[in-house]
Amino acid sequence: MSGAALAVVVEKLNEFAPEILAEKWDNVGLLIEPYTKRNIRKILLTNDLTENVMSEALARNADMIISYHPPIFAPLKRITQKSWKERIVSICLENKIALYSPHTSWDSVTNGVNDWLASSLPLASAQPILENLSNPSYGAGRICVTQGELTLGGALNRIKSYTNLNDLKLAMGVNRNLESPIRTFAVCAGSGTSVLKGVKADLYITGEMFHHDVLEAIHQNIHVVLLNHSNSERGYLLVFRQILLNMLKEYPSIKIDISEHDMDPLQTY
Repeated sequence: MSGAALAVVVEKLNEFAPEILAEKWDNVGLLIEPYTKRNIRKILLTNDLTENVMSEALARNADMIISYHPPIFAPLKRITQKSWKERIVSICLENKIALYSPHTSWDSVTNGVNDWLASSLPLASAQPILENLSNPSYGAGRICVTQGELTLGGALNRIKSYTNLNDLKLAMGVNRNLESPIRTFAVCAGSGTSVLKGVKADLYITGEMFHHDVLEAIHQNIHVVLLNHSNSERGYLLVFRQILLNMLKEYPSIKIDISEHDMDPLQTY
C-alpha cells in the first residue's frame, strides 16, 4: 500500500518537535485517531482548523490534518452538531481523518515557528527568551541581535515582505522615530504579552499584546510590531511542509498541501 501508517507520521512529527516541549497548559499531539486504520497518503497543513478548512480537507481527500492550533482545547462533553468544534470532530471521525496539533512544541523547537519569525530581520544571533530546562536551545520566544545596520523603517519593510502582509500595527517608542536604529529585537509568535514582558530590546515582534503592556513597552522606548495572532505563525507552514517532506522522503507517494482557506479572522477594510 502507498503512503505511511499514521503511527509512522506521528513518530516523525515527534522527532521534529517532541510533545514534551509544549507548555503544560497546552493540548498537543494526536487529538483524533480514527478507529479504522488506513495509510496516510494526503496531509493538509493549516494554522486553524475552521469549518471552511474542514470542507477543504474533504475536497482534497485528506487522510490527516496537521493544525498548528489545537481545535480541541477545552474538554468536549459531547459530540453533536450544535457547535462548530463538535461538527469538526464528528466529520473527522466519520471520514477517518486523523488530526494532529503541535502548537507550543513548534514554538519551542529549533527551526520552529519562533525561529522562522526571528528570521524576518537579518540575524547575528538568536536564543530562546524562556529556556527549556532540559535543552537550553529550545524554549519560548527569541531574543535576537541584528546583523548590520537596520532602522525601524527598514525593519518594517522587511517584516512586511517576509510575512507577505500588506499592513501591520506599529507602536513607536515615545522618544524614537522611523530612523531609530534596531540593534536588538525580541519575537514571540501568537500572543507575546507574557513572554516579552520585561525583555530588553529595541523592538518587539508578535501577533498580539495587551494594551497596557504595549503602553509600558513604548514608554521604555521599545517599538512594538503587531501582525495579528495567526499572521505571526501562518507563514511557517510553507517552511514546515518542506521539513515534513524531507522526514517522509522514504514515502514519496505522500502529498502535503497547505490550506488555501486558512486565514486570520481579523481583516482590514
